Amino acid sequence: MGKKEESENQVKYYRLEEVQQHNSCKSTWLIIHNKIYDVTKFLEEHPGGEEVLGEQAGGDATESFEDVGHSTDAREMTSTYLIGELHPEDRPKIQRPRETFITTASETSSWWTNWVIPGIAAIIVTLMYRLYMTEE
Repeated sequence: MGKKEESENQVKYYRLEEVQQHNSCKSTWLIIHNKIYDVTKFLEEHPGGEEVLGEQAGGDATESFEDVGHSTDAREMTSTYLIGELHPEDRPKIQRPRETFITTASETSSWWTNWVIPGIAAIIVTLMYRLYMTEE
């Protein structure tokens, strides 16, 4: 177990501010699950187009990466571009959505918007239809 093996096992940490500076087509870094990827050389090869990666450049792309549903091959390919990890102190600084739209609705507003409003709309449509049919 020489020094070379020990240095290979050490993780290179990057600060969030440093990652944020790599947000151009000349240097494009992404954060996915707190790991840092330099995808600059992959921009032109990305099946979704380089614009997709450009929009995420210098920031956290975890949600976008997972939403697309990348294949196992694509996930394995990410290791090619891995350069390090986000410094543990900066991980809480990443702004991720706390809740989705579905979970933000409270019980009261959900009941109101899901039943009462459509019910009133149905009654109005029914009355208008009957009024229209009786005039003919």
